[in-house]
Amino acid sequence: MKIPFNKPYMTGKELWFISQAHANGHLAGDGEFTRKCNDWLASHIGCDKALLTNSCTAALEMAAILSDLQPGDEVIMPSYTFVSTANAFVLRGAVPVFVDIRPDTLNIDETKIEEAISSKTKVIVPVHYAGVGCEMDVIMDIAQRHNLLVIEDAAQGIMSTYKGRPLGSIGHMATLSFHETKNIIAGEGGALLVNAPHLVERAEIIREKGTNRSQFFRGQVDKYSWVDIGSSFLPGEIIAAFLWAQIEEAESITRRRLDIWQTYYQWFEALEIAEKLRRPVIPTCCTHNAHMFYLLLKNLEERTAFIGKLKEKDIFSVFHYVPLDASPMGQQFGRVSGDMTHTHDLSNRLVRLPLWVGLEEQQAYVVQQILASLG
Repeated sequence: MKIPFNKPYMTGKELWFISQAHANGHLAGDGEFTRKCNDWLASHIGCDKALLTNSCTAALEMAAILSDLQPGDEVIMPSYTFVSTANAFVLRGAVPVFVDIRPDTLNIDETKIEEAISSKTKVIVPVHYAGVGCEMDVIMDIAQRHNLLVIEDAAQGIMSTYKGRPLGSIGHMATLSFHETKNIIAGEGGALLVNAPHLVERAEIIREKGTNRSQFFRGQVDKYSWVDIGSSFLPGEIIAAFLWAQIEEAESITRRRLDIWQTYYQWFEALEIAEKLRRPVIPTCCTHNAHMFYLLLKNLEERTAFIGKLKEKDIFSVFHYVPLDASPMGQQFGRVSGDMTHTHDLSNRLVRLPLWVGLEEQQAYVVQQILASLG
């Protein structure tokens, strides 16, 4: 019995909706299922516009274009994030400025953002790690005082909130991921959320290869043409149809993941009290979506041994990001503000446990093996 780190979940309606998309005679982008997904995201999250994309990376690239970045402009972000967070802005000629993370949530340390700001700073990109919200009130205040854009990287954050507000609804823009490792999936796929009304029209244009095609279909122009830079960021209807089946079950999927997360949390309390590990920290102002359950072990050697022991029992756990400031491209294109003490320490100690809908039947075995390994 092998227990994978991730196992994509299907609700049972995905293939039926895909067949409906085919029956509708529309498999390219922006069909019925894309509209349903966009409308649900806009309504549920409360943004001015939601636009499905073929990946969260694509949504970040759109946000970078919308930011009007010029070569040499700077974008503040954590180093402990996925490469796309930085790459989208590097492609526009911008410089990622890496800031250390908090030791509790592993989110960007909001107290260190202001000292990273220079005359070239244009954007702040908070990353909601593990679906737990960054300290957005502080970040938005800094942005307002320095006239900066805020782009929430909420790739892991759907169905999570900060002070009662859905993640993705607070910054000027935000991005979501529907990759198969996320809570709500489409295999690949993402979304750009626009919370600044003046960016909505241009976002549509950029998403459709730089054309005003959407305005044409709404009857606002008599023909459409190339009016801006852009690319083909639309997903096909097969992706959207699969995603719609997931969205319909978003509440139940989240509840089941939270139950698995809470079971882990309760079982490892004694090990945390014994100072053998640390469990995730969820601030009282946040509700999370159980995107992941991780443990922080004592050091890199202990983590490596732990992963190996579980693998021997056919349980597959993984570590997470290698800090971008330590990567070849991060060193070439970015710069570091302040020290990276927590980033480098915690990235060496963190291990992610299996968490997927359906794990409930095997979770007791996983817990048993972890307790045997660390107890």
